[in-house]
Amino acid sequence: MQSGSFSKMGGPGNEVELDETYVGGSVRNMHKGRRLKMNQGRGKTRAAVISNPGRYSNKTPVFGIFDREQRKVRASVVPNVKRTILQAAILKEVEQGSNVYTDQSVVYDGLAKQYTHEFVNHLQHYVDGRIHTNGLENFWSLLKRTLNGTYVAVEPFHLGRYVDEQAFRFNNRATKDNPLNDADRFHLALSQIVGKRLTFAEVTGKVGETAF
Repeated sequence: MQSGSFSKMGGPGNEVELDETYVGGSVRNMHKGRRLKMNQGRGKTRAAVISNPGRYSNKTPVFGIFDREQRKVRASVVPNVKRTILQAAILKEVEQGSNVYTDQSVVYDGLAKQYTHEFVNHLQHYVDGRIHTNGLENFWSLLKRTLNGTYVAVEPFHLGRYVDEQAFRFNNRATKDNPLNDADRFHLALSQIVGKRLTFAEVTGKVGETAF
């Protein structure tokens, strides 16, 4: 189900949304000792929160790109949401000259050098004409509802695979122009396993270890 396209998203005049989210357990469900430790990270400056986000330090960051023209999303787990990490991903996945829309986060500062960059201030409103990230917000909602309602508990080590699955479902959903059904999606997923092999050692993170 993992996307393997080498083509970039967007293009001159095309609109692309960029956003990040965090996936992890709710703080209120943690043991009191761990919850206290988590809360000690709060109340920091904005720069400190970006490098070590207090209330998000128990969560895994995921970065997403949504192409409004293709109506498709690409998302992946990232080590952090620092500017260097996210903007490297953007340059790799989004064609220069695209119209990119983000929130007001400082991690997107400087995108105007390669893109037509506009942002929306979520403290004031979530939509300013064409400027919004609602396409990705919708995808994040679907991802988290699936994780919480179907899989319940997901280890950070495996989260990337669940994100790939949800992106596959989203990108191959039934639409007016793309009338796929469950059988079509199942056939597509099976057709993409040819020549691939996922061992139990890879799934459990034990590659190279002896059996006994």
